[in-house]
Amino acid sequence: MAWFRTYLLSISLLFYSINSVAQLDFIPEEWSLKSEIRNQKSEKVDSEKKSRPQSSASTSSNNSTSRIDTIILHDTVWVQQADTLVADTTESSVLDEAAENTGINKLSKIVSWPKVFWGIVFLIFSYFVIRFLVFVVETFAEKSTKYRFILKSIPPFIKILGWIIAIFVLIQGIFQPPTEAIYAALASVGIAIGFAAQDILKNIFGGIMILFDRPFQLGDKIQIGEDYGEVKEIGLRSTRIVTKDDSLISIPNAEVVNKAVSNSNSGEANCQVVAEIYLPIDVDTNKVRQLALEAARVSRYVYLNKPIVVLFINEVKQRRSYLKMRLKAYVSDIRYEFSFQSDMTEIVMRELLEQGLINKEDIS
Repeated sequence: MAWFRTYLLSISLLFYSINSVAQLDFIPEEWSLKSEIRNQKSEKVDSEKKSRPQSSASTSSNNSTSRIDTIILHDTVWVQQADTLVADTTESSVLDEAAENTGINKLSKIVSWPKVFWGIVFLIFSYFVIRFLVFVVETFAEKSTKYRFILKSIPPFIKILGWIIAIFVLIQGIFQPPTEAIYAALASVGIAIGFAAQDILKNIFGGIMILFDRPFQLGDKIQIGEDYGEVKEIGLRSTRIVTKDDSLISIPNAEVVNKAVSNSNSGEANCQVVAEIYLPIDVDTNKVRQLALEAARVSRYVYLNKPIVVLFINEVKQRRSYLKMRLKAYVSDIRYEFSFQSDMTEIVMRELLEQGLINKEDIS
């Protein structure tokens, strides 16, 4: 129920901000209107006493309830029409008329149906423009091996800057509200967002920190907790990675910032890959090492400018002792990681069986 109360509070604050915008322009004018009415009344009484006889003054006083000097507000310019209108003499009616002519009418000018329509059209147009720019950059990134990681880091900035520019143009170019109205609306909306979207704000600030601190980039192979995969998207709310099972995992940015991140390639195209194979404890390690090195060197995925290492580790599994071989090599592209692991496992196991270094019973 805490989130429901927060939601109601945010809605109330938003309605308050809209009401404050409607009242912002005419509250000071209401105060000046009261003083203007008092001055007009006093001037009228003084002029009537000086220009008319006593009898005429008495007659005029009897008819004062039907004829007055009416003050009308036209775009903040005061116009006095005397002895031509018959209107209500109460001060509240004049104030209500002034309020209607200032706050409500100005709000209707700011937020009118044509402006709302063109605002929606502009937002839809901005959405497709941003999507198109992101698509172009991502297409070039997939085709370029050398600049792939640099190009993949651009789309998040395109999204952020694109929506900031779109919102600014929408407010200043289409609606054109008064500066005071913008400040009042921003303050109220900021308070509402602060109460209603604390977790979302944490994720947004976490996404901004990731973009500027750059612990990883798009295309990197990272491990966050128990999740390991390639970074596909760094959004404002979450970071998405693709695992070796082609599963897309979304991790909130606040969690990414607060956890240890292991990066396999740190922005480079090549990456170290480890292929693990379990062997019998009495296998000839020298022959196995030589066979594994040759298999890795002839692989189409291997990056030969960096060393290839074969290690053996004794490990107990299911009450049996095994020799775990770890073949560590670099692939030319991080996208070949799982393909290289599969190739090494298949080639090494087949050669070991053909050369009689292991039996089928040893791996069953």
